[in-house]
Amino acid sequence: MYKKFYEFGLSDPMLSSLSDMGFEEPTPIQKAAIPLILNGQDVVGLAQTGTGKTAAFGIPIIEKVKRGKSPYAIIVVPTRELAVQVAQELNKIGKNKGILSLPIYGGQSIERQIWSLKKGVDIIVGTPGRLIDHIKRKTLVLREIRIVVLDEADEMLNMGFIEDIKKILGEIPEKRQTLLFSATMPQEIRGIAMQYMNNPESVRVNAGEVVVAKIKQVFYEVREEDKIKALTRLLDVEDPSLTLIFCHTKREVDDVSGKLQQMGYSAGAIHGDFTQSHRDEVMGKFRKGEIDILVATDVAARGLDIVDVSHVINYSIPQDPDGYIHRIGRTGRAGKSGIALTFVTPREYRQLRLIEQSAKTKIKRASLPTKEEVRQARAEEIISDLGSEISEGKYKKYLGIVEELSLRYSYQDVAAAALSIMFGNMTEDIEELGAEHTGSRAGLVRLFITIGRKDKIKVADIIKSISAEAGIPAKKIGNISIFDKFSFVEVPEDLAERVVSAINDIMLHGRRIKVQRAKAKKGK
Repeated sequence: MYKKFYEFGLSDPMLSSLSDMGFEEPTPIQKAAIPLILNGQDVVGLAQTGTGKTAAFGIPIIEKVKRGKSPYAIIVVPTRELAVQVAQELNKIGKNKGILSLPIYGGQSIERQIWSLKKGVDIIVGTPGRLIDHIKRKTLVLREIRIVVLDEADEMLNMGFIEDIKKILGEIPEKRQTLLFSATMPQEIRGIAMQYMNNPESVRVNAGEVVVAKIKQVFYEVREEDKIKALTRLLDVEDPSLTLIFCHTKREVDDVSGKLQQMGYSAGAIHGDFTQSHRDEVMGKFRKGEIDILVATDVAARGLDIVDVSHVINYSIPQDPDGYIHRIGRTGRAGKSGIALTFVTPREYRQLRLIEQSAKTKIKRASLPTKEEVRQARAEEIISDLGSEISEGKYKKYLGIVEELSLRYSYQDVAAAALSIMFGNMTEDIEELGAEHTGSRAGLVRLFITIGRKDKIKVADIIKSISAEAGIPAKKIGNISIFDKFSFVEVPEDLAERVVSAINDIMLHGRRIKVQRAKAKKGK
């Protein structure tokens, strides 16, 4: 069995490109598929996204490309997101051989695509609808195509593209090499393989083994009404870098993302009702880390390939085992470990066992973090922030004040009081944090602001913004409590609407903030 890329007999420019990309050893799907594709055989690959399948077909295709006036190979993919990602990876693989790959998809200027096609490209990566559009316009001629790839074939089936695929295959010479990759193999996909492929060799990467090898899988039993509470506890304690949260419906996506934003979490949402430009904007922010939580439906998340997703959270349990594999495969990319967390209501245990059985995996039960664990996580974050502040030496201008206070109080009392002002009261009932908490004094009302300590906000910043925007003297502003992802500020009741109107939707520390009256605690 091949253990190194050079054992495939690849060219020096190819090996140099793979080295530049940080490739060290071929993945199982690459070990199985590359020799067969180099040998000219048709291949059916059963492998999910994240197993290295783009390189599995990309490396041998680029090795075999014979440059000419027309494209040599075409890769058909279900979504524009995947078209862009596949083309980018192929361009990296083919860099040292001068091989150019072009993504073609709907939503982009067709005139620009026509201009690029006229200039000449070696490999086309496109979505079915836009490819057929070009074929009808005769701006894309497929008579020189020697290799065709159907990537994520089961997704194209789910999206209703099977007839389009048959039309595209009908435009390509029969003397060709055909490659088909799919995470699952429904009957319709088997039919495509039998009708359009020539004695294909099957290669398989067991989805369950891949999932188990890289991804820690856990489930929590949670009542439907407690899911948001459970979600925020997990986010606080796990402190993930990038989190992808899956919901069943568009309404649920809107509800979950809206509540997270209201509580100060940096969250975005994508589903089918959003325009493509909005989805692209949100995806761009998520990829850059400008938002660290993305809430999505299965359909909207198709084709996503973001290396740094550390956590996938199934807010709603997937409706079928294949959906579970697709979802959690969005983490644990590029050899990194990942974590998949699933909420299960008491009625959904049967569905959970079905997923385990089908995916040949074991999803361990876990207990939600306790209030004390959440407090401890926040305390550790405070310690980390203070450590950074001390190492940078920015605190020294306050030493005189500390010396003066130390004449009347102990250093411990001074430090604890300062922390209380800066970070708020650590003994707050965590269950009731968020917009459902007032605790304001007589004559004052408490406002909830969607910016917090993680945004490097300070008490002085909030006072300055309210004073400047609402024209209120600083001395009229009451207590300010700053938490990880949100803050509370007390203002005179008769001035509350002025403050909300003045600072709602302003930019503060690079974030657009939302402000509202905090709701009263239950029972008050």
